[in-house]
Amino acid sequence: MIRLIRPAARFLVALVAIATTVTCATPASAQPPAVGDTTTMKLQRSARQDFRVTVVAESLFSPSALAWLPNGDMLVTERPGRLRVMRGGVVDPTPIAGVPGVFRDQGQGGLLDLALHPDFARNQLLYLSHGRRRDSDSSGALAVTRARFDGGRLVDVREIFTANAWQRRNNHFGGRIAFDGKGFLFVTVGDRIYDPNLQAAHPSQDPRQHFGTVVRLHDDGRVPSDNPFRGRGDTLPEIWSFGHRNPQGIAVHPATGDVWETEHGPRGGDELNLLLPGRNYGWPVVSWGVNYNGTPITADSRRAGMESPRFTWVPSIATTGMTFYTGDRFPWWKGNLFVAGLGGEQLARLTIEDGRVVSSETLLAGVVGRIRDVRQGPDGFLYLVLEHGFGSPKPSWIVRLEPVEGEVKGPIGGE
Repeated sequence: MIRLIRPAARFLVALVAIATTVTCATPASAQPPAVGDTTTMKLQRSARQDFRVTVVAESLFSPSALAWLPNGDMLVTERPGRLRVMRGGVVDPTPIAGVPGVFRDQGQGGLLDLALHPDFARNQLLYLSHGRRRDSDSSGALAVTRARFDGGRLVDVREIFTANAWQRRNNHFGGRIAFDGKGFLFVTVGDRIYDPNLQAAHPSQDPRQHFGTVVRLHDDGRVPSDNPFRGRGDTLPEIWSFGHRNPQGIAVHPATGDVWETEHGPRGGDELNLLLPGRNYGWPVVSWGVNYNGTPITADSRRAGMESPRFTWVPSIATTGMTFYTGDRFPWWKGNLFVAGLGGEQLARLTIEDGRVVSSETLLAGVVGRIRDVRQGPDGFLYLVLEHGFGSPKPSWIVRLEPVEGEVKGPIGGE
């Protein structure tokens, strides 16, 4: 088990020495540079590849995810329920019409993730995850909606999945979605903050409900015939794995096809998991973290019959979106996994070999603010979604990481 405690001191010294014009502010004071400004964010040091940060979009409100259309336009979700498009470097002030209504209030719900169908160029189908309100009791749950993109609007809008995980609390929705190489859609569902002291009675330990699960669907919402719980009367057939807390990241390994997932721990104990069919990932019977008030959740970090994480973060960085890098802009990073950190205001870079994390590095700690998502663009650059949450006076924005040609460095730690 590899446990990330905190960045190596020599990495922080190197970052300060090289990025002399960067104000390495405390997380609360990190401020964005102007759009297109590559002078405010000077050279950033990495063990394998130096880079700069360029702002490509600003004045967004609580952005959560992004994706690119075949023509290069960028789609961005905003949690209040707006889907925006950026064309030619300019965010269209008019949101895309036809987006389903979302359950958001001031918590963690709203319009969350976005994924294009693998055959989008032919069928123009896209998928949105979002909070859904139940009017009968004002509770909310995670839902996934499929729609056809028709320029400035969505048509043929249909909800294809609604989690059986209703709560009046507006937290722990999960809500990341991704297609694997076989065309199956994976959806992460949070535990909706049930009391962890329930232990074995916690609904994340009950695959008859969707609390704290990952589900696997066909592109139209049907349940695949080879799902691990298909045909059993005591479980929900769409469930792929269970025993999760708040899974907010999911990505498919480009070489192996394995599906990886990150989830928020409580106070400490963020996890990176390799998702295997039918497995129990233990929450809250096992955990690497404690309650927010410092009291223990469980005495166990491992238990027989429960999958252990492949990597943990202690203290927590509040893991969210993730992506495997497959481009050519950063040759030293090819095949690496990048994980966004909200509370930790950092980007984690992990090297994975044979299902194990063999090295890690922390990038941008305290430099750009809360990182909600990380995606690889069609141009081979990495893009970060920076989001400060509801009610924050700070603007949210999207930045691009660009390699510094001829500045590739040798290992300085972690590898």
